[in-house]
Amino acid sequence: MIQRPRGTRDFGPAEMAKRRKVELAMREACSRFGFGEVVTPTFEHSELFTLRSGQSIVDEMYVFKDKGDREMALRPEITASVIRFYVNEMSTHPKPLKLYYVGNCFRYENPQSGRYREFFQIGAELIGSKNPETDAEVIALAVNCIRSAGLENFVVRVGHIGVLKSLVREQIEDEKAAADVLRMIDKEDWDALGDMFDARVLPRKLFDRITAIADIKGGIEELNNLEDSEATRHLRELFDVLRLYGIEDCQVDLGIVRGLDYYTGMVFEIDAPKLGAEKQVLGGGSYALSELFGGEPVFSTGFAIGIDRVALAIDAERKIEPKPALDAYVIPTKDDMRKYAFGMVARLRSQGLRADVDLMRRTMSKNLKYASSLGARFAVIVGKEEMAKRSVTLRDMTSGKQEVVLADNIASEICKRMG
Repeated sequence: MIQRPRGTRDFGPAEMAKRRKVELAMREACSRFGFGEVVTPTFEHSELFTLRSGQSIVDEMYVFKDKGDREMALRPEITASVIRFYVNEMSTHPKPLKLYYVGNCFRYENPQSGRYREFFQIGAELIGSKNPETDAEVIALAVNCIRSAGLENFVVRVGHIGVLKSLVREQIEDEKAAADVLRMIDKEDWDALGDMFDARVLPRKLFDRITAIADIKGGIEELNNLEDSEATRHLRELFDVLRLYGIEDCQVDLGIVRGLDYYTGMVFEIDAPKLGAEKQVLGGGSYALSELFGGEPVFSTGFAIGIDRVALAIDAERKIEPKPALDAYVIPTKDDMRKYAFGMVARLRSQGLRADVDLMRRTMSKNLKYASSLGARFAVIVGKEEMAKRSVTLRDMTSGKQEVVLADNIASEICKRMG
């Protein structure tokens, strides 16, 4: 037997039905917000990702040489691909440009609960201008995606990278040291950050100020603990717009920092507490990435949701109940009724119903048991006496109730009972 690669999974029909329910709900939320779907390649030139995240990301990627000796990589995320697509082909389109994507990504890391080497994302990018309204639109979409998927218990945390970034850049003249400090804050590795301050003889008062700001979490009133600045004004306006969208339970969290230079302002995350330590299901923020890929400056705001983690979080709250796999399962009572059964299943399918028919020549009792195992909503029993009257027996597989209905009306009768 050949085993599947480590960090990957196989999904059977039952699991895929649950995953598709979650994914489709989030797709529909994106459409309601006016976002259009884009698809980008599963592999790209590895330079696309090293330009975005630095050479260190190579150790986390699946990198390979193609037959033309070009270095390629399976995509570790999709934002870079979308912005590359924008720079190449969509930069002249009217703004704002509202795009969403769904796809699999690959990272060579140690697999653990909820983290895999192949994982699946749905994300969105709003390419336009840097203002509170565009940021609010993206956060509102993210919240609607999570709610539409069925997750009830989640926490939205919103920060602004400008608060800590401006403080660090003002106080630390060495650009490399400042960048290292921001990366440590991003990882929330406070012990290592303290050691760095001691080793590089950086002001201890600055370390204390950084940790104090990173600890600011709570309602919008927490911003009163800071001096008025462009960042705090941006967040206040952002929260005002979110309230107009009916989103009032977001938290301020100034400890959210991204260690990469192209992040420019608002950052946010969504957690599902039911997942425990690995609770983050979404990360996002505003950024300026197009210049790295040879484009003109443009501000963007986006997010990526881990479909795997959202599905896990919903399952932790309650089991995801997908739609029944079949609306109807057609059963011939005898072999001489099989041709009528095939005509019946073709009729049901042509009228938009999900229908199947006995292909194994089972007995009636075994067919009913099989239909139940499939989760069929109804069984359509094709018998000789009924067909003589151009009728069939319709059996509700939940209640067991049966009634004879006209064969010509079977699809409408099923739809009527399904509501």
